[in-house]
Amino acid sequence: MKLKLGTRGSNLARTQSTTIARQLETAGFEVELKIIRTSGDNSTAASFGSIGPQGVFVREIEQALLDGAVDLAVHSFKDLPTSSPPELIVAAVPERHDVADLLIADPDALGSDADPLSALRRGARVGTASARRRVWLEHFRPDIEVASLRGNVPTRIERLKEGRYDAILLAASGVGRLRAAGGALDGPLAGLTIARLDPERFVPAPAQGALAVQCRRDNSAVQDALAALDHAPSRTAVEAERAALARAEGGCDTAFGAYCRRSRDGLALIAMLERGGRVRAARVQSKDGAALTELLFAELERGGHHA
Repeated sequence: MKLKLGTRGSNLARTQSTTIARQLETAGFEVELKIIRTSGDNSTAASFGSIGPQGVFVREIEQALLDGAVDLAVHSFKDLPTSSPPELIVAAVPERHDVADLLIADPDALGSDADPLSALRRGARVGTASARRRVWLEHFRPDIEVASLRGNVPTRIERLKEGRYDAILLAASGVGRLRAAGGALDGPLAGLTIARLDPERFVPAPAQGALAVQCRRDNSAVQDALAALDHAPSRTAVEAERAALARAEGGCDTAFGAYCRRSRDGLALIAMLERGGRVRAARVQSKDGAALTELLFAELERGGHHA
């Protein structure tokens, strides 16, 4: 069976989609990648929140699925709105990569402190287009300057090396996937310091590090083809984080982070939320994944704890 796979055209999107295509080809399917340009790709807005409502990086791809122009699509799961057209289904969540954010910096901008955020020199200029990252940076380091930075991963790294920023923030999963794809970032990253930020403190975007493989709900043949790609523990964690995101009513312009992991008592859900200029944090545990969201927001509404 030949499958048409819809994807964005960035280096990272094509790398992610090629990984899925190869897995399907190993299983005996023929896969053709179809590049689809989205509203988010076309926008020159300085920040993600300025582009428009959540879903600007997936809307045209979902429409191609609905129209039958493609059979499946691969998304960075954090780009998907919490509500998609009912005709579509996330048929597979492959095993998740690192959930954390990376601080990538000019070595001269970092001191000797073991904590990367504390090690940043006073007044450092840090680039990001994410509302969440901006708010977390301003919360933990109000003395630094947070400046807008968009573009694909190599472009952002190049802006850092040009001296426009002292440091930038990127998702560890995206950097890792590109580095694994033939060492594409080995040259650009040379001479820079890369520090992983603890996801239980600098809480990542819900579903960060995970892919969503989407298809039409009525296409059972494609669903069957994708079933082997699904990684149940990753799906469970991501679903808990996205349930919390839906409750927070967050989009690209909302500072909200959630990270779910296995714990001795079942599942632990850690979250940070900015409301009214104050950052609240909460951590809850339960053996019942469906109960995590209510427990989390009960804790946040009580004021949470200091992040």
